[in-house]
Amino acid sequence: MLSGTERKNITVGLSVAIVLKQDQRTGKLTRGIVKDILTKSPNHTHGIKVRLQNGEVGRVKEIG
Repeated sequence: MLSGTERKNITVGLSVAIVLKQDQRTGKLTRGIVKDILTKSPNHTHGIKVRLQNGEVGRVKEIG
């Protein structure tokens, strides 16, 4: 399974599950399609930050 902590694994149009900022304590996942990749570094220990097509922003926890 691809890791959501590496930017090279994330592409625009990809189906992902993210954790929104307000859901970090519970770990609740939100599914959607990547519109923008917001993290500039090649990796991030908590997940690459993305914006979904519906405008929600969070860190990628699952790909696919």
